Amino acid sequence: MSLNHPDDPGFPADQPRPGVTPPSAGTGGNPIPAPDGMLATTATPTTATAAMATAATAAPTGRIKVATAWLDGCSGCHMSLLDLDERLVDLAQALDIVYSPLVDAKALPERVDIGILEGAISNEDDLRQAQAFRQRCRVLISLGDCAVNGNVPAMRNPFKLEAVLDQAYRETATLQPGIPTQRVPALFRQVRPIHACVPVEVFVPGCPPSADTIFYILSELIAGRTPDPSAVTRFGA
Repeated sequence: MSLNHPDDPGFPADQPRPGVTPPSAGTGGNPIPAPDGMLATTATPTTATAAMATAATAAPTGRIKVATAWLDGCSGCHMSLLDLDERLVDLAQALDIVYSPLVDAKALPERVDIGILEGAISNEDDLRQAQAFRQRCRVLISLGDCAVNGNVPAMRNPFKLEAVLDQAYRETATLQPGIPTQRVPALFRQVRPIHACVPVEVFVPGCPPSADTIFYILSELIAGRTPDPSAVTRFGA
């Protein structure tokens, strides 16, 4: 499999994703902005809280199941999650992290209450992960600027993919120049934020969002309230 994905399956330029009102893609390869406000245009303000209202009782342990993953990003948002420090102990009374790069579990459960995705969608693996989270998670959170609007990964969007690959793997290579073709996911020509591919309930901007912001979002959902990320964070924060 080549890094260069010639057909970009999953990103037809002229077809909206099912259940998603696509924000303007912008011209000139600009990153797609998040919808106005922090709740997805496909979700009512009560979507997240309605899904969470019965989450605790639905879980056999009485705790809410949480899954996290990072796509095309730097993992900085997950580092902010770890920066919760002793507050992780408090959250553990209400949450079970059932799938994450931070835990040993290697399989995403069939039913999860809260899914948290960091990073943009840049290749086939990112898209499959986002689709799996959407299918299995009651509430899906886009965490961080890369997830919300493409941010740094989308900086390559104005350039042709072939030129980006040449620059990275041939022009600047000092040892064995050449574009990888085996055991690597194919890159899409355009990087997309998560909501361009699957519906999202909660958008949490920041690069990365602070530990305080993440604690607020999770605490509000646990309490059955709709979080207002704009009250505690912003793009680039």
